[in-house]
Amino acid sequence: MAIARAGSSYLYADDIGNIVPKGTPSKDSLELLKKYIDNWIHESLVVQKAENNLTDEQKDVDKQLQDYRNSLITYAYEKELVRQKLDTLISIQDIEKYYAANQNDFQLKDNIIKVIYIKVNKKAPNQAKLKQLYKSDNPKDKEQLAGYCHQFAENFYLDENSWLLFDDLLKEIPIQTYNKELFLQNNRYVEVSDADNNYFLNIKGFKIRNSISPLSFEKENIKNIILNKRKLQLITKMKEDVYNEALNNKKTEIYINDKNKK
Repeated sequence: MAIARAGSSYLYADDIGNIVPKGTPSKDSLELLKKYIDNWIHESLVVQKAENNLTDEQKDVDKQLQDYRNSLITYAYEKELVRQKLDTLISIQDIEKYYAANQNDFQLKDNIIKVIYIKVNKKAPNQAKLKQLYKSDNPKDKEQLAGYCHQFAENFYLDENSWLLFDDLLKEIPIQTYNKELFLQNNRYVEVSDADNNYFLNIKGFKIRNSISPLSFEKENIKNIILNKRKLQLITKMKEDVYNEALNNKKTEIYINDKNKK
């Protein structure tokens, strides 16, 4: 039974059997059906308009559909090939070798820092002691600093061996500076405050934008680059192997006469 018509096209009850999920209230079901039918009418009318105004050549989409199907099948095969065959083990030697050979590709676009920072409420106790601890390189003082932070800090970061984007840190600490590079070059210990909190910053190291990015900051990036290169090499080799196998088994022929051949 037809439930709607758009020009020469008809929508039948069987076409909408799965449109409404089971358990949908009657009122909502009716709204879903109306919306679906309205969309179907709009789309059908546009398709018919296109059919009437395009040439047969313009309407011939068989090749496009075949190309699209071929692309989907090829992509699925390549994806499965990568899943089964790709060597995902990347050693630190692989990373170091790639970094050494391509350092010009690793120029920093932003300033990065190694840092310890602590945010504490102004009412937190023993902040005089905190001012000593956050500057110290003594292992026992570092243990005390970690204990203090876990107990009293609003926020903190104590991993002094990892690189951070300086801009990310500025989102956490109210530092006002018009020249970030100059600030980093001229400050080691920084103490600032806002209405409620005190902030303590120990800059352990920094790299200015446009300088060479350190290896430790680029490790994950290099891993992804190496993996992508391996994927491309694997897929390229597969295509060459398929082609060569077909040649060896005489499964390919070219039916074009060479007009220049005598």
